Amino acid sequence: MSNEIVKYDNELNTIPFRKFTSLEMNLFFSIVSRMRDQELHTVEFSFDQLRELSQYKPTSTKRFVDDLENTYRKMLQLTIGRRSSSVREFFVLFTGFKIDSENETVNIKVNEDLRGILNELNVWTRYSLKEFNSLKSTYSKTIFRLLKQYRTTGYLDLNMEDFKELLDLSDSYTLTNIDKRVLKPIKEELPAYFKNLSIEKKKSKKRGNKVIGFIFKFEKEENHADDFEEEKIDKQSSKN
Repeated sequence: MSNEIVKYDNELNTIPFRKFTSLEMNLFFSIVSRMRDQELHTVEFSFDQLRELSQYKPTSTKRFVDDLENTYRKMLQLTIGRRSSSVREFFVLFTGFKIDSENETVNIKVNEDLRGILNELNVWTRYSLKEFNSLKSTYSKTIFRLLKQYRTTGYLDLNMEDFKELLDLSDSYTLTNIDKRVLKPIKEELPAYFKNLSIEKKKSKKRGNKVIGFIFKFEKEENHADDFEEEKIDKQSSKN
């Protein structure tokens, strides 16, 4: 697999990926990596191409088709909203998703109303698909994406409400559970990709010092406007 780059509008990071497994996240963002700048064209993927992009290990075609279908069913729940004083609209990112088992292809089309998520980007998040796919925890994957959005500042401040919503944690999730099940895999997996990563518990100034959020700090990355281009990345790799 070449050095695939995932790149999309930051708005996609505001959507909780509820009930997605790690495998399904890999499939989704593998698709996103190849849908960038395709305008409203239908893009065709071969099964082999998607397997390679997502580092999909199982060999059964039936299981692969089932996983693709499950992924799309969950994708249908990823809605992006638009609001005005009198109108509320909600959209799904992909309106066409055709799985052809006989020809082993998948055809996908971006929703016209959300073309700006993947086309003509003004502000964006970008990262290596290979690095993203290497993460096992869905919590690590979500925080990885958010930290990449703030890669040039090296600082992310999340209040507890947003933290729980983005990581799909119930309101009843205790701080002990967060430490053991959420922060533990993040601390184990993400330092490999974010130098000097630290996680600070943000506490209330009121009596009791209740934890009200988390601050992530890491060594910021240089902002090279064109370093997401695959050709440039390949050239840099060949020099090393």
